[in-house]
Amino acid sequence: MNDAALSLLCPSLSAPSPADPVSGRAARPALGALPSRGALLGLLLIAGILAGCSKPNEAPAPAKAAPEVGVVTLKQQSQQLEAALPGRTRASLTAEVRPQVSGILQKRLFTEGALVRQGQPLYQIDDASLRATEASAQAALAKAEATARTQEATAKRNAELVKIDAISQQAFEESQAAAAQSRSDVAVAQANLATARINLKYSRIEAPISGRISLSNVTPGALVTANQTDALTSIVQLDPMYVDFTQSTTELMQLQRDWDAGRFQKVEGDKIPVRIRLDDGTEYAQRGQLQFAGVIVNATTGTVTLRAVVPNPKGTLMPGMYVQALLPTGLAPEALLVPQQAVTRDLTGKPSVLVVKDGDVVEKRPISIDRAVGNQWLLQGGLAAGERVVVEGFQRVKPGDKVRAVEVDPKAPAKGRKGAPGADAPAAADAAPASAPASSPAPAASR
Repeated sequence: MNDAALSLLCPSLSAPSPADPVSGRAARPALGALPSRGALLGLLLIAGILAGCSKPNEAPAPAKAAPEVGVVTLKQQSQQLEAALPGRTRASLTAEVRPQVSGILQKRLFTEGALVRQGQPLYQIDDASLRATEASAQAALAKAEATARTQEATAKRNAELVKIDAISQQAFEESQAAAAQSRSDVAVAQANLATARINLKYSRIEAPISGRISLSNVTPGALVTANQTDALTSIVQLDPMYVDFTQSTTELMQLQRDWDAGRFQKVEGDKIPVRIRLDDGTEYAQRGQLQFAGVIVNATTGTVTLRAVVPNPKGTLMPGMYVQALLPTGLAPEALLVPQQAVTRDLTGKPSVLVVKDGDVVEKRPISIDRAVGNQWLLQGGLAAGERVVVEGFQRVKPGDKVRAVEVDPKAPAKGRKGAPGADAPAAADAAPASAPASSPAPAASR
């Protein structure tokens, strides 16, 4: 506002005061020279107009709400401990089929890959020469028996003659020896006949065990020899199956120390149950039993071998498969488990968690971990039962912050879980665009 406008509204303010003739200074205006009531009202009106034209003051920002985090309250529980040990499946019975006589293979009497019974014919070898050998052995036996009868009769006759000194003692002894030799010849002939019959039986190759038979390595017309190196085929028995797995001596010694210290209770029983995890991560439906634990340490690997017997009624397990044996090793009666998602590690690899203390204040707590139990960690120290551990939303807080703790179920999926932090975030995001048009004209008012 310039001086002209001010003089129009309040002339007394713009007019100079007369000088004091004595001091030369401006004289104080008299009471009658003070601004009138109308002038004051005008000044208030101008101040109001200027205040209306000025930018309105923004509303004070509301106080920041405490961030919401999901917590799990630790509870002591009895936890079965188990070791996941690598292993391979092995057939409980395996038989390689080889010929026991030589000859030309005439027939294959089985279907490849089928189940066979013990004693079931598998191959037929040409038995013509074997039948001839059997007939020859039978004839040799008949000859030996005839000779034996003659020698027996001579020996009996000479036994009577020697009594009356009709023959010499030497002739008597020779006849007795000849009779004994003839009896031995009969026994040899009988054995030769039995061998010929056994070889004739071996011309028909039978299954030594029951099980599933593999492919045939020979075809009809092939020449096979007795006890040859290459097997004709093989048979495996798949029910039950063996699972051979190994455990390091370091783990065994640590487990023994835990038992002696009383941290874990030893699993008792002659037949310890064993669960099998397949190569794709799924668990096999049937449970096995520990059959034996080795007592000799492998000098190369430093491990001992254990074997479990697993039922396999549907033939799901096959020999040579890689599996994991889940072997119970002990029982922790007062175990504390913390979800793995709650544990973070620093640059040195030391684990820690965020704990909500009394007063809902966050504290960083270093912990000691023993082993993994599923998707949780078994604690050795650092936490106590009843403490609240942050499992969700810890990215938004830091030690010393005050938070609003919400108890969550770690077994439930985080997305859509009731009470989980951020569960209402999609609704808030949908509501934000709706409120945007209402606030958009605000800047226009300041123009």
